[in-house]
Amino acid sequence: MVNRVTEYLFTASALLLAGCSEPYSILAPAGPSAKAVTTIWWGMLTVGVVVLLGICSLWWYASFRRNRKYSDADVKRVLTRMVLWGGIVLPTVGITVLLIFGIPAGNIMLPLADERAVRIDVHARQWAWDVTYPQHDIELTDEIHIPVDTPIDIHVTSADVIHGFWVPRLGGKIDAIPGHTNIVRLQADEVGEFGGQCAEYCGLSHAKMHFKVIAHSAEKFDAWLVQQGKTQ
Repeated sequence: MVNRVTEYLFTASALLLAGCSEPYSILAPAGPSAKAVTTIWWGMLTVGVVVLLGICSLWWYASFRRNRKYSDADVKRVLTRMVLWGGIVLPTVGITVLLIFGIPAGNIMLPLADERAVRIDVHARQWAWDVTYPQHDIELTDEIHIPVDTPIDIHVTSADVIHGFWVPRLGGKIDAIPGHTNIVRLQADEVGEFGGQCAEYCGLSHAKMHFKVIAHSAEKFDAWLVQQGKTQ
């Protein structure tokens, strides 16, 4: 029986770890935005585990300690402490810590003024991504090419329903909304191919609405632009 339980645990662990594999894993960040998100994720996981262990420890202690009678004053004192610490102090500390780390992480994704920034327009539709480089008259589908170590401003909109533009290893998610343009900044710190996926349910083929981001060195990206200019 123990061996069978152990096998189930190993199988479940393998499946969970498989879900954290590349190219869609936030646990393998390859850009500033993604690294900020991953840092917050690990922090929240750590705090969550500590809280869980604390609650389990208190439950275990309460289960085995001897029953004792409490006076009305004792009950009032305990309830006051619970309200003070559980309802005011801990939530205030938690929200403050999240803001301390969350605001800088959010700023990384904002399209702040930067002469190096490259603009790419992404037009979502059921169930594909139309990509345009307005400065070079280049059009692609389900494929985005970018230079490494360069801020990329993705201008996202939609032709039909709300979609979600998301490249887990490069940055946060942003909605593609009909009649409205949202902008998110991405950056790749390494050469490679990164998976992207629609993160907002949009209909029958939502699961197949994926794309890829290919990060080139600066020299190869310039060569790619020249080559695309000749073929389009």
